[in-house]
Amino acid sequence: MEQGRRLIAGRSVRWDEERAQRAYRDGCWSRETLADALARAAAETPDRIALVDGERRIDCETLSREAASLARALLARTEPGSVVSFMLPNWAEAATIYLGATLAGMVAHPILPSLRERELLHMLPDVGSRLLFIPERIRNQDYSKMLADVCGRLRRPPEVVVVRGAPGSHCAYEALMAETHDGALPALDPDAVRLILYTSGTSGSPKGVMHSHNSIHALVRQLGENWLTEPGDCFLVPSPISHIGGSIYAFEFPLLLRTTAVLMERWDADAAIELMERHRCTHMAGATPFLEQLLSAAAARGTRLPALKLFICGGAAVPPALIRQAASYLENAVVTRVYGSTEVPVTTVGTLDRADLDHAAETDGVPGIAQVRLTPHDAGRSGEGEICARGPQMLVGYVHRADEASVFDADGYYRTGDLGRWVDGRFLLVSGRAKDIIIRKGENISPKEVEDVLLEHPGIDEVAVVGIPDRLSGEIACAVIVSQADPRPDLASVSAFLAEQGIAAFKRPERVVLWAALPRNATGKILKHEIRAALAATEDED
Repeated sequence: MEQGRRLIAGRSVRWDEERAQRAYRDGCWSRETLADALARAAAETPDRIALVDGERRIDCETLSREAASLARALLARTEPGSVVSFMLPNWAEAATIYLGATLAGMVAHPILPSLRERELLHMLPDVGSRLLFIPERIRNQDYSKMLADVCGRLRRPPEVVVVRGAPGSHCAYEALMAETHDGALPALDPDAVRLILYTSGTSGSPKGVMHSHNSIHALVRQLGENWLTEPGDCFLVPSPISHIGGSIYAFEFPLLLRTTAVLMERWDADAAIELMERHRCTHMAGATPFLEQLLSAAAARGTRLPALKLFICGGAAVPPALIRQAASYLENAVVTRVYGSTEVPVTTVGTLDRADLDHAAETDGVPGIAQVRLTPHDAGRSGEGEICARGPQMLVGYVHRADEASVFDADGYYRTGDLGRWVDGRFLLVSGRAKDIIIRKGENISPKEVEDVLLEHPGIDEVAVVGIPDRLSGEIACAVIVSQADPRPDLASVSAFLAEQGIAAFKRPERVVLWAALPRNATGKILKHEIRAALAATEDED
């Protein structure tokens, strides 16, 4: 074993023996795996409902039986350690695939259904996928045809399995599940990689983030202790299962925390209210648009969702006013901001004291099991710096070691690329992106600071402030605004509003553009690289 690395189940992972022993000693890591949790749930609570998908209610015994059947079918095709990909919406079959891959000692690789040929041609060979589960069709997208084209261009394509539809030239999911195979399932190493998620790739190619049984176990244990979670609680899961959040709420919580996951294939606020009332959902997590639309739908229906205990808001900029509005309306719920990444999921757990609305609304909460420091201004826990984090829930490496070169510091902290500062000594406030800084005539402008103020403007529904090249200033700030107001905001009114709020003149946008909507990814994060590209294209046309 070389220094700082360890070969586990055929994969080289980052390893610090001292921190590993501490994680085991503190109970963050466990010698048991998710396979053990599934077997225990099936034996102790066989009739307990783990998943709800439309009218289908899946108990622990059924989930265990179907996952074991699929695991043996997978092992008949490829060896432990192989990667099993699935490109599915929030369907119950995804849980069977995730757990089946786990039982088979393989690595689950969820893929967003919104991705297309270019991303697949990068990811599938990059991770070495051996099987890929897809829907036949979702709305206007023919996945079966798309994957036939993609596989025809790969040197070693995965076997494609079609879920809920005609398989065409591919394998049918039902046929795979009907196969009968004997044999014991492999013993699992809790330190082995079992999940790979690709980053969004806002710059450069997406990178494969590796998590182990234990990094995910630490994450779930942290949330079980901090997120007011009890056996019997019910999570509404509209967030994509292809992201770290949606995957743990749907696949991990029901087994490790004995909750129920109610899956939503497609977000619709009115349908969400109906599901939350029918199943008495106690928890939900989602980005800013989810919370905004949920509040509007709840008010229209005349409900304050009394069963809801916690709403976690993150994944994109969260206006403080929205947290205050939600906390006031959702009378029994704690509403809080959190912060994290695929690499170090749920770095902060939020502010869980309902009486402490100021910190819940104005900051991103306190770190949980993660250690957080700001570089280079951590002295005295004051000042702004880049957020660096490490902990037992962090990634165990990237698929390609070369991607790690500039990501970790000498102490093993993950450099997030986000800027932050401490509030009242222990609450973290994410103040912007290090790479999102606009430099105008040598002065640094934090777009998030300006955005937070503009979101208080009564005529602005959404806003993104980006830098665009300028010959004289280097960069100027452009505010891209979504507004339904009449009259709509213009440069003069925006500048006057920011002046009234005390924003320095050099921080005020020098250009205002009105758009019908801002581009976002599946978690609600605004895609500023797309905004910049569109603005640059407009400049070129001029």
